[in-house]
Amino acid sequence: MKVYKFGGASVKDAEGIRNISQLLLDEAVESLAIVVSAMGKTTNMLEKVVNDYYDRNTPNIDKVKHYHYAILEELFDKSHSIFDEVNNLFVEIEWAIEDTPTSNYAYEYDQIVSVGELLSTKIVSAFLEQEGFANKWIDARDIIRTDNTYRNGRIDWQLTQQQIAKHISKGVFLTQGFIGCTTENFTTTLGREGSDFTAAILGFALNAEEVTIWKDVDGMLNADPRYFDDAKLLNQLSFAEAIELAYFGAKVIHPKTIQPLKEKNISLRVKSFLNPNEEGTVIFEDAEMKPFMPSFIFKENQILISISANDLSFIVEDHLSYIFSLFAKYGLAINMMQNSAVSFSVCLDNDSQKTLPLIFELKEGFKVQYNEQLTLCTIRHYDQAAIDKVVDEKNILVEQKSRQTIQFVY
Repeated sequence: MKVYKFGGASVKDAEGIRNISQLLLDEAVESLAIVVSAMGKTTNMLEKVVNDYYDRNTPNIDKVKHYHYAILEELFDKSHSIFDEVNNLFVEIEWAIEDTPTSNYAYEYDQIVSVGELLSTKIVSAFLEQEGFANKWIDARDIIRTDNTYRNGRIDWQLTQQQIAKHISKGVFLTQGFIGCTTENFTTTLGREGSDFTAAILGFALNAEEVTIWKDVDGMLNADPRYFDDAKLLNQLSFAEAIELAYFGAKVIHPKTIQPLKEKNISLRVKSFLNPNEEGTVIFEDAEMKPFMPSFIFKENQILISISANDLSFIVEDHLSYIFSLFAKYGLAINMMQNSAVSFSVCLDNDSQKTLPLIFELKEGFKVQYNEQLTLCTIRHYDQAAIDKVVDEKNILVEQKSRQTIQFVY
């Protein structure tokens, strides 16, 4: 058994879906679990629907509809049953936004945004069948079981493994990334880019030979080509190095993806769906980083929050314990932190639905200052030349260095 995961860029249009179909026909894998993300920028479009709905503006799903129907009309005859299946999924969204929103934004988010993956997999599965590539469509909510932490569901591993064994055996199966379900049958999501994690869960539960993540890049690069023209391919990495890069924000792999594969020593390959004959990057237990070079990771839309006691007394363990409890309460992950005698500073993704309530509550007991629209740069295996590439003419607010890693907030 192998597991293939295709992201939104690979199925963003009819041409992309045809390309995936041909790739799968060429690969001719007999036992295969396929994980597919929402098409293109569908998740972003559905997030806008959720925000309009929650803010009591009039939500409009016409843009999402037109996008998907345009792809359908390129791929299928209008008499094909897929048109009714897609229409029924849009009816689910329309029903959801007719009701008054609950006080739980994360719950409403998961019920609506998750439809993006259902749409894409219905379309891809139907097209593969039409092209002679037999597959069985599986609803991920039947196999991926989570708790009720909406927008970041925690996996119930025992129940999930039981459900995967029940629904997936030999043959070709196609399911959604990113989504799961509680025991009460409420839809959850696994966090942005959670489709990679879904592939790893399946790989773990199925004892897969290998998990392949198909991207629009040739593999894992040492830098984002948007920032560096000379970004180079990393041919192989160890699990430990991949975890470090993912933790610091390397976008090619979701941070939670590595751990379940490492536990069973299942290799992870990152390949290009545009150049499927290239080897890409392979990640396994005893790999050495090849070639060895500095790796640059950038996280944009960061907020730097500085917290100090109102009376300028020391920030001590009791303060930190309370501060961390608030981050846990709002489901916010800290990307970098630094403390002095009288202040504690944290850098994190600026999710306004979470950071603004956090700041408001912090201000009840502390003096709080913050800077927005920042970038966090991490360099693994840095040298002076690598540092000079980043810091030139930047207004550095925070710098932090260890033996292998240096970080800048600017």
